[in-house]
Amino acid sequence: MQSERKFGPAHWLAVAWCLSVLALAGPTWRREPSPFANDEAAVVFAVEISPTMLAEDIQPSRLARSVHKIRDLLELRPGADSALVAYAGSAHLVMPMTSDAAIIETVAAELNPSIMPKEGDSAAEAIALENEQLESAGCPGSIVLITDGIDTAQHDVHTRTGAAPVHILAVAGDQTKPLPLDSPPAPAIDRDALRKSTAAFAATLTIVSPDDRDVRKLSRNITTSFVAAQQNDGDQRWMDMGYWLTPLICLITLVWFRPGWVVRWD
Repeated sequence: MQSERKFGPAHWLAVAWCLSVLALAGPTWRREPSPFANDEAAVVFAVEISPTMLAEDIQPSRLARSVHKIRDLLELRPGADSALVAYAGSAHLVMPMTSDAAIIETVAAELNPSIMPKEGDSAAEAIALENEQLESAGCPGSIVLITDGIDTAQHDVHTRTGAAPVHILAVAGDQTKPLPLDSPPAPAIDRDALRKSTAAFAATLTIVSPDDRDVRKLSRNITTSFVAAQQNDGDQRWMDMGYWLTPLICLITLVWFRPGWVVRWD
């Protein structure tokens, strides 16, 4: 009886009342993405369409393998928006943003150096064009730059202002074996130069692999960039965690079912 007088019905009512007020106040400690945001990051592919991309040190060729990797990455990201840019001496949008992966794959398979207005390396221009696509679509996303090498002159042209994350996929072999006789000449992969380009573009670097390790790494990098962008998004809402107090409040209210428990207000 003494313990009941020290902590009786009025005290339990006060605890339940305080917990209810706290739950209604909406305590929170983490953010949640907007319900209107896309679940997947958009991806804009920029493929280098130069004569060296026809080299057959990677079978069937560097360019053909690039198309295969685009297809594999799209399969890992069903329903995500994608766009396609082709570049050599200039950059051109060949497919605007779409969620139809088959169209991206079909158009990419038709790319060839003969359709490009001029030869050269305009990687920085391609990245700028991709950023325009993401901005016009109004969705967060990443840029996948598929190339066998980047001219160092592009480092000075590139600007990071408002830029989306860049992920470089290098499609070139070490050429430990001679190129096939019918293969166009092309230099082997220059890892040091690619690392410098990666630093200049604030990008990630993935080297093409014969299996799907490269594509899975790219997919993880894109997802990581997307999550980081969401966390930095000022439009994110704080997640209301007050509902976690509901079971505790219900347990406390059960004491009123005990016989004789009455709160007296006199």
